[in-house]
Amino acid sequence: MKLYCLSGHPTLPCNVLKFKSTTIMLDCGLDTTSVLNFLPLPLVHSPRLSKLPGWVSKDGTVNLEKRELLDLSTIDVILISNYHCMMALPYITEHTGFTGTVYATEPTLQIGRLLMEELVNFMERVPKAQSATCWKNKEIQRMLPGPLKDAVDVWTWKRCYSMQEVNSALSKVQLVGYSQKVELFGAVQISPLSSGYSLGSSNWIIQSHHEKVSYVSGSSLLTTHPQPMDQSSLKNSDVLILTGLTQMPTANPDGMLGEFCSNLAMTIRAGGNVLVPCYSSGVIYDLLECLYQFIESASLGTTPFYFISPVANSSLEFSQIFAEWLCHNKQTKVYLPEPPFPHAELIQTNKLKHYPSIHGDFSSEFRQPCVVFTGHPSLRFGDVVHFMELWGKSSLNTIIFTEPDFSYLDALAPYQPLAMKCVYCPIDTRLNFHQVSKLLKEVQPVHVVCPEQYTQPPLTQSHRSDLMLELQPPPMPYRRCSVLNLPFRRRYERVYILPELANSLVPSEIKPGISVATVSAVLHSKDNKHTLQSVPKPPPAPPTKKRKRVMEEPPVVLAPKPLLSGAVPLEAFLATLQKHGITEVKVEETADGHILHLQAEDTLIQLEEDGTHIVCDNNEPLRTTLRDLVLRFLQKL
Repeated sequence: MKLYCLSGHPTLPCNVLKFKSTTIMLDCGLDTTSVLNFLPLPLVHSPRLSKLPGWVSKDGTVNLEKRELLDLSTIDVILISNYHCMMALPYITEHTGFTGTVYATEPTLQIGRLLMEELVNFMERVPKAQSATCWKNKEIQRMLPGPLKDAVDVWTWKRCYSMQEVNSALSKVQLVGYSQKVELFGAVQISPLSSGYSLGSSNWIIQSHHEKVSYVSGSSLLTTHPQPMDQSSLKNSDVLILTGLTQMPTANPDGMLGEFCSNLAMTIRAGGNVLVPCYSSGVIYDLLECLYQFIESASLGTTPFYFISPVANSSLEFSQIFAEWLCHNKQTKVYLPEPPFPHAELIQTNKLKHYPSIHGDFSSEFRQPCVVFTGHPSLRFGDVVHFMELWGKSSLNTIIFTEPDFSYLDALAPYQPLAMKCVYCPIDTRLNFHQVSKLLKEVQPVHVVCPEQYTQPPLTQSHRSDLMLELQPPPMPYRRCSVLNLPFRRRYERVYILPELANSLVPSEIKPGISVATVSAVLHSKDNKHTLQSVPKPPPAPPTKKRKRVMEEPPVVLAPKPLLSGAVPLEAFLATLQKHGITEVKVEETADGHILHLQAEDTLIQLEEDGTHIVCDNNEPLRTTLRDLVLRFLQKL
């Protein structure tokens, strides 16, 4: 069993597991932090950004090196744990020769589609007049300003995919439900479990009849809107692959929500606007629910809240219709009937309005002071770029970062000098190190595999041993482009026996409650299923026209030799030898049993747990007699 590690980002994993002749990709996260090296894409003309000089390469050619760890066309299936971990799917399914199947839950598929559609929309509505690739040459890259000159593997950076590629990739997705068992080629069985992180988010069980691998990615034990995490099904795992822990282990999500609300209220009361760069699904549902409870007590009832995204309407609607994927309290509301999320009431009372972009209805209905939720969290594309240009020059306004995926200082860099206030309230509900240590003690996997970042404290807090995994035995760490040989071997395989063959067996009891039988059969293997079938009888000889003078002898079918079981008791065997006239016997004890030296006969008998050996030169009658005496104490099967 091998694990290929294709991603260096612990919360955006991409690993490939080879297990029992199947090749399984575990997630395909898209690391978009590289966009921080580029200037923002404004929706409207920006004099400030347009005046910045471009960089021109003198060399018009480039040779890209190619490094391959694994042929992605050999992947049989892709398992998706949550919608954030499927953003690279079109690159794999459309450009590698992939012909397999992708498995995901329905919310993961639908919300993942929305996030991809939003990303494509952000890119395509601001087309670039020209594209450049020569800068990816290593000789040219090192002349660029930092941090771009220090970026690793820039030749792997790709242009954004198209909606045609998105639709083609998602057409390969097969929907599954929690605890549903899906068989892969008769070799292994996969099953998704609720991970408690987001709508439809899953951990995965990959098991054969005798081995079990658990994949834990992006899980949460906090009480939020998704179904709670299924922990019990992770027990008895031979290997547990752990990834997707919180990026903010020292930040309490409840505390961050409190800071978010208080800073928002302070800014609105002072007459300023609040900008919240966020994804169009996920934490925004919790932010809106928190604000729903906070608005009246903070006297913000007249403040407009705007949610701007090409998929804003679909995102808000999907959150209301996936009732079976929600926690129990929200499921109960559906049957009352009430909307499970309170943002439905905010929309009905016009306190929350959603728009596909800043153009159209929004421009005529927009009023200030207000709160705007929009993307992208990197501040490099999307409607957020317009609001940064619009509000950045006033100290009355505040930008509140809630998504932990990007460094807020790097995100703000192109907009400096900036007068607006900046508040960093990263909300990450995924497991922290204390929670995951407790979880592992409960489920007790034999081996744990995790990113190497989890086996040491952060560089900035090297004294914090509580910000790492300390397990016994220590976890197996992996890093990008590494290959791990997982530390257990398959020992057993399940074999089925046909009824008619089973009826012909004659079991013999070798100890109370345990019987064995010998069998002569043909092993038939197909689709990783193995069956014992009766040995076919030889076909009858075809009739001949002329009668042969000499009759041919029929083929002799040798019966299988009987198997022996039991043990030869030393004292009883010595007594039997004496009865047959063998009295001079020297007994020597060994680590595996005893050696009997028959001195007069110059013969050795080795009595061991798994066999008996008679060493007797040039005396076949004696050897035969000793053999028969040994057989008296053994059972024939």
